[in-house]
Formats: sequence, C-alpha cells, structure tokens
Amino acid sequence: MGEVKGCAVGLVVGVDFGSTFTKAVVVDAGSGELVARAEHRTTIDTDVMDGWHACRAVLEEADRGVRNAEVLACSSAGGGLRIGVVGNEELVTAEAGKRVALSSGGRVVAVVSGGLTATTQKELRKDRPDVVLLLGGTDGGNSAVLLHAAETLAKYRWRKPIVVAGNVDARDEIAGTLTAAGVPHVLADNVVPEIGVFAPDSARAAIREMFLAHVIGGKNLSRDPAFARMVRAATPDVVLRGVEVLAGLHGDVAVVDIGGATTDVHSVIELDPEDANLGREVVATHPVTRTVEGDLGMRWSAVPVVDAGAEAGLIVDVDGTRAAAERRRADPAYLPADRREAAYDETLASVAATVALRRHAGRQRIVFGPGGRVIERSGKDLREVDLLVGSGGVLRHNPPEVAARILGAIGTNAQEEGWLVPERAEVCVDADYVLAAVGLLADDAPKAAEGLAAHIHGTGLVGH
Repeated sequence: MGEVKGCAVGLVVGVDFGSTFTKAVVVDAGSGELVARAEHRTTIDTDVMDGWHACRAVLEEADRGVRNAEVLACSSAGGGLRIGVVGNEELVTAEAGKRVALSSGGRVVAVVSGGLTATTQKELRKDRPDVVLLLGGTDGGNSAVLLHAAETLAKYRWRKPIVVAGNVDARDEIAGTLTAAGVPHVLADNVVPEIGVFAPDSARAAIREMFLAHVIGGKNLSRDPAFARMVRAATPDVVLRGVEVLAGLHGDVAVVDIGGATTDVHSVIELDPEDANLGREVVATHPVTRTVEGDLGMRWSAVPVVDAGAEAGLIVDVDGTRAAAERRRADPAYLPADRREAAYDETLASVAATVALRRHAGRQRIVFGPGGRVIERSGKDLREVDLLVGSGGVLRHNPPEVAARILGAIGTNAQEEGWLVPERAEVCVDADYVLAAVGLLADDAPKAAEGLAAHIHGTGLVGH
C-alpha cells in the first residue's frame, strides 16, 4: 500500500489547471483505482480556483472522502511556462536548450544563439519568457560567451528567473554577477558537458524549481494561496513523468496529444546503442523526449495543419479541408454539426498526429557517398514502440473507431518515406485523462501511479 506525502492511505485528487479546461480525478491512493472525475472550464477570467471548486463539488457528490483527500495539481493556465533559451552555437547549446525546455514542460518562446547583446536582450524581453535557460560551452571549454551573456542580463537589470546550465567552470563567477545585480537564478549542471552528450535532468529540476517559486505566483492566476500550495509542476512536465511510469509497465511508449493550438508528442524508449549518439547529431538523442508542434492544432492552428498535410500528400480534398480549417480558426469553440464536418475534424486530427510524430521521430534515407550506397539515419527511432497512446478531446469525445482511424493513419506511407514512427504498437486512448494524475502520483505514491497507468492501457481501440 502506498502513501501520499505523509498522509494515510485513502483518496488523492489530481488536478490539471489546463489552458481551456480544469480536469480533476479522484484516485484510491493504495490501488490507483479511478474513483471519480470532473471537469470545468478554466476560470482564467475570474480566479482559476473557481473552476477547481466547481470540480470539487462534483467529486464530493461522488465520494464524501474527497473533503479530506490530499490534492496534487499541475498547471498550464495563463499560457503555461514560457521559456527563453540563450546559448552559444545554434546547433549545439541552443538546440540542447530547446530540448531541455520542452522536456521540462515549457513552451519555447525565444532562442538566442551566438551571444547576448543589448539588442538581442531587448528582443528577448519582448518575448516575455517566464524563465531564461542560460547555457553554453562544454565543461572546461571556452566560457567567454556564457559569461558575457550573464553580464548583459545583469547590466540591463533582468528580473525574470534564470537557470544557469552551461560550462560548470564559469558557474561561480556567473552566480556572483547575477547575485550582485539582484537577478533571481539557480545553478544546474551543464546540459552539454561534452559534444555528443545530452544531460538534461539537473536543468529540468531547476526549471521546475523556478516554475514553482516564481512563475505560478507571478501569473496572478489566483488570490487563493492554496493554489500555489497545490501546484507541483507545469502540466506537460507532469505528463512526461506519467509517460515514464507507463513505459515502466509496458516497454517503449509514445503519446500524441492533439490540442486546439498545439500537438504534443512524448516518448520514452530504450535507446539502441547505435542511436544514442548518431553521427550527424551534435546533441545526443535522449530516451525521454517531448516535442511541441505549435503549428498543428484542431482550432487555432488548423490552417497550418492543412498546409502540412497537403505538402506531405496526406489530404485528398485540400480546398474543402482548408475552408473547414478556416471556419475553425475563426471560431475555436466550433463543434461539428453534421457528418461532413465531423469528417473534416477527423482529417485534421489525423494529419496533426501524423506530422507531429514524424517531426518527433527520426527518418532514414538512402544516400550515395564516397563509399557508395549507405543508409543515413537521424533522430529518434520509434518503430519498435510497444504502446501508442492518444490524448486530446478529438480522441476522447469520439467513438473508439474514430480514434482508431486517426491513430492508425500515423503509419501512412511511413516505410516508403523512411519515417521511423511506430509500426506495430498496441494503440489506446487516455479516455479519462488520467496521464497527468499518473505523473502527479509517480513520486509520492508510485504503486497508485502504476495502478492508474494500467487503467490507460485498458482503454484499447477497435481493431487493435
């Protein structure tokens, strides 16, 4: 039997303050059994706790024990966690920074490479990052660019929190510079200690610390101090932790979450030694990865979905689908009124999922070089993924056969075009939206997290 942060085994509530909806589930803290669930629109216009109180009322009707339950929460309300990355070379430290930011549950709103100047810091400020990830140089290497970036932030009185994760030899000097200028910061290990090595864990933990210490309160989402006490991390960070739990039970796992504005892909796989440091990759592939495709969504980003689908040859009726996408962009609350419009939604979802997974995964191609015909590979090979999980309203709110077609379309022309996407995965949908709760429970009640994760695996799809 598990325990939840010092309280006796009973019920625990997992809450996700989402950008559109606040979702809550009640879980048995010992077994992980799903007891009840509720959702309410996220009340960003008043106080985000209003939506939680509405959910709580519903949950208490289902089980009175909710009144005394431990509440664990994550949040992406108010735009989520906005991260700016400042690095040396775009192909090394800036790329590594983007990967760290995404795996930490953030949305990358700016990337500055090649050094920070008066002009570029002004541009960075306009992008309004909640946290700046400052990195550059391998351990023991040149630290001049990194030190200059820290000096620039100090000179121009930067007040947003900074995570320093570059050349460790420069950490003490950078800490002194930022402290003297009153810049909030935390020090982490280098994310690229040497070329071809990617070590994100320390920086991920530091970003989470800054998110809780500075960002949650700084967004003024609630006047209730209980909100800050409830929130443990950014929602995507928690979901990725949930995917890790799922992978521990079922092997290699990929999750595709189709939203109104973005399509997120999370994957946790055991890397083949040949893939761990591909020859063309200056930053090594990592077993735990998250990517966010900001141009692939069901409503706000529906038109770019059509562009991507047409380019990839995934849409038959391009003109009709584009018109449907424009209707959805103009009215993000749009709901299909007939079969034809439902079919357009299915097409948009299929394209978003397929293209997002292709971008997340790697690709192999036949190339000709001095040694003759060779197979060139890049990225992350997901072909042997054991479990593919779908998430998002378009999958949860449609019949299983619709979700099966959407996720089944991911393999379209994949082998012919060399995309390293799942080939023989078992497919299911997180129909009750519990993956975030799995991540919230993972550290405090691991047995409950595993039990709840098994609930996801039980929601298999027709024909799979």
